Amino acid sequence: MEKILSLVRRCVEDYDMIQPGDRVAVGVSGGKDSLVTLAALAKLSQFYPKPFTVEAITLDLGPVDGGEGMDFAPVAAYCEELGVPFTLLPSEISHIIFDIRKEKNPCSMCAKMRRGALHNALQEKGIRKIALGHHFDDAIETFFLSLFYEGRISCFQPVTELTRTGITQIRPLLYCGEGMVRGAAQRNHLPVVHNPCPADGYTKREEVKTLIADLEHRYPGLKERVFGSMQRLPLPEWGPIEHRRRPYAEEKEKDIL
Repeated sequence: MEKILSLVRRCVEDYDMIQPGDRVAVGVSGGKDSLVTLAALAKLSQFYPKPFTVEAITLDLGPVDGGEGMDFAPVAAYCEELGVPFTLLPSEISHIIFDIRKEKNPCSMCAKMRRGALHNALQEKGIRKIALGHHFDDAIETFFLSLFYEGRISCFQPVTELTRTGITQIRPLLYCGEGMVRGAAQRNHLPVVHNPCPADGYTKREEVKTLIADLEHRYPGLKERVFGSMQRLPLPEWGPIEHRRRPYAEEKEKDIL
């Protein structure tokens, strides 16, 4: 976790993600990415020169087709261990999307409904900043998804100001590769919750992930070059910052294996 923490701090500083006195909510889905983000920020808050606090918010999407849904009790217990306030938001998003609307391509609508529910909860709590668990590989995949399916050179931003809601989204895990995140979650025995979503593993993102893995095998270092080009182009809000460093070091291969 020390390597993750170092890269998270570097990313936070490079993009000026956290200000003194911030209350930072972490959107905890129960997956490895959001749990590692939570663990890293909770640790960072203990010594970062800009004082800030962390709390976890989990949106329960509800059961699908009469199923049991997800059990977030281990996540709640982990938050208690970290000393981080935990909020569980019940919803019927899965029921609406899969049982009522029977969406064939549910991901876009699900994402919009999740964002709406989370932002409403943040506004009710008076929280203006939320940390999302998007990592290095997510950024590369989103770049290619936009290129292949929308014909745009685009990606989400490291820091996104949502002017309509007054909420700021930050992505402090951007310098960490997925293999590194997975390894950290396993070594630290984080309480990853299985996602029962019927669409899990059958999305365009999964197709692009497989394609990128094949290209990376044929052209080693491709992902780092793409990430670097996103910073140098620059994409909106990805522009060069003085003393910007590489997203993650050579030991990534060791962490992935």
